[in-house]
Amino acid sequence: MATKLSNLEIQQKLETLNTLVEDGVVWEREGDAIKKSFTFKSFIRAFGWMSQMAIWAEKLKHHPEWFNVYNKVEVRLTTHDVDGLSELDFALAEKMEKFK
Repeated sequence: MATKLSNLEIQQKLETLNTLVEDGVVWEREGDAIKKSFTFKSFIRAFGWMSQMAIWAEKLKHHPEWFNVYNKVEVRLTTHDVDGLSELDFALAEKMEKFK
């Protein structure tokens, strides 16, 4: 079961996560969530990435809140079971960065 991270843990994990960013768009904290907007070269690339991330989300048993229009995917991650952020959010965010 996931446990809620402290503010210090969240800040440290966010800093570490943002070292993986290659597109210049960093993850930001928004209350009890982290968010990022991804931009791809086309709709098919955005959709393909979402399909790949859906498989990882299922493996982690942790599903994103996301919104797609053409080549953009807006992602918001939070762990509803703990009313905040957990390791699961950062694990999925890391996968999203590595497979972008």
